[in-house]
Amino acid sequence: MNALRIVIAGAGGRMGRMLIESVLEATDARLTGALEISGSPALGHDAGEALGRHTGIAVTDDIEAALAGADVLIDFTRPEGTLRYLPVASRTGVRMVIGTTGFDEDGRAQIAQAAQQIPIVAAPNMSVGVNATFKLLEMAARILSHGYDIEIIEAHHRHKVDAPSGTALKMGEVVAKAIGRDLSQVGVYSREGVTGERDPSTIGFSAIRGGDIVGEHTVLFAGIGERIEITHRSSSRQGYASGSLRACRYLMTAPPGLYDMQDVLGLRDPDSA
Repeated sequence: MNALRIVIAGAGGRMGRMLIESVLEATDARLTGALEISGSPALGHDAGEALGRHTGIAVTDDIEAALAGADVLIDFTRPEGTLRYLPVASRTGVRMVIGTTGFDEDGRAQIAQAAQQIPIVAAPNMSVGVNATFKLLEMAARILSHGYDIEIIEAHHRHKVDAPSGTALKMGEVVAKAIGRDLSQVGVYSREGVTGERDPSTIGFSAIRGGDIVGEHTVLFAGIGERIEITHRSSSRQGYASGSLRACRYLMTAPPGLYDMQDVLGLRDPDSA
């Protein structure tokens, strides 16, 4: 099997560097391109420079040049960046792994439209452990659907710009679907002042931002006399990078369509497909 030809977007960022390192370490993949936004100090530098590695791949803002001959673009940037890469990837047949979060309805629609042309894995969290947690939450929510208040608490580093995190929102969606609720109707994202008693049908969210926390998510099912907490903690970004490479491998045999990590890991319930 030929090595996967992978391009990394956001090559100068923390996640970009981890992705580059993971591709360089993989025996079945090679780095063929590295993208950054115009004005980035990383432009023109070797993609492996921050890692003390020489790759021969210069970081560029030329999307067409970076994607030439590539199999997959891995993108963990910002919605505006992803939506710039999307039409070029779609037109040139380059598959995409999208870990970017914070899309609005229009952005999600653009991704779905592009997925008619190319296979795309789009997930708020590429970690294998987090996606296993989604399945555990689905089971727990069905069992604890009555008599338990549901709260989702997430914590991330001081540089994260969106809240709640995409992973927290996905957890809320999984739980809401399992108990027959619509998250857009029952999600509560802020509490201040005299709020009155808690509506038992709601799902609450709390976000913590500080320091260098990579990512922590807890779903709390609080009953009378007991509480159940399901928690996932990331100590490094390696889990996201490893999951992204699994997604790349999955895309090589997938037809055009929009997939997530439940598909990649074979966790999809056939009845919910």
